[in-house]
Amino acid sequence: MSEPVLSIRRLERTYETAAGGLTVLRGADLDVAPGEIVGLIGPSGSGKSSLLHAAGLLERPNAGQITVLGVECSALDDRERSRIRLSTIGFVYQFHHLLPEFSALDNVALPLMIAGRPRKVAQDRARALLTELGLGERTDHQPAQLSGGEQQRVAIARALANSPRLLLADEPTGNLDPTTSGAVFDSLYALARKTGVACLIATHNLELARHMDRVWALRDGHLEAQVRA
Repeated sequence: MSEPVLSIRRLERTYETAAGGLTVLRGADLDVAPGEIVGLIGPSGSGKSSLLHAAGLLERPNAGQITVLGVECSALDDRERSRIRLSTIGFVYQFHHLLPEFSALDNVALPLMIAGRPRKVAQDRARALLTELGLGERTDHQPAQLSGGEQQRVAIARALANSPRLLLADEPTGNLDPTTSGAVFDSLYALARKTGVACLIATHNLELARHMDRVWALRDGHLEAQVRA
């Protein structure tokens, strides 16, 4: 088996609250291989978002190791962590967080231009991704002119714009109705398979989780492998 894109070892995360320490991760271990789509399930507050934020180098855990493409990231400074995020990791959230004044095309092109790509190159890449996601006729529309499912497809295209090796998705269909949710997941699944990006997807939707390569449940801070029925 090829080297994991993401490797998490003995991850611990505790938040300080008025009532004392709240521990959501207790020695979590996880690998995600190239081209693999891994599901993460668990009730609200179980620590799914905390694990994704740590994996995406957005938060520092209290203990444990996070290795991305063979680089152990725990001791890296903020600048180096930001560099890895920009070049290697894509994010999709439950709420699309698109810039309302920009078109779909420019929302997707923006991370490419931040990474130093010329505007035309960025827009060509953005247009190709949006077309692949069925939005070829909607590239000049602003987010408010798009449906919820279309907005989330734009968010997926934006996350994949810089050809990341790792895609982290936090409830990417949680704000959509069941039919739209299935369609958006199908789009994400197909594009992930085509590009070979490693995906870690947190979801409450057990029906969608059934289509992933592996599923882990987060319970009491521990990850438990789920056996397919």
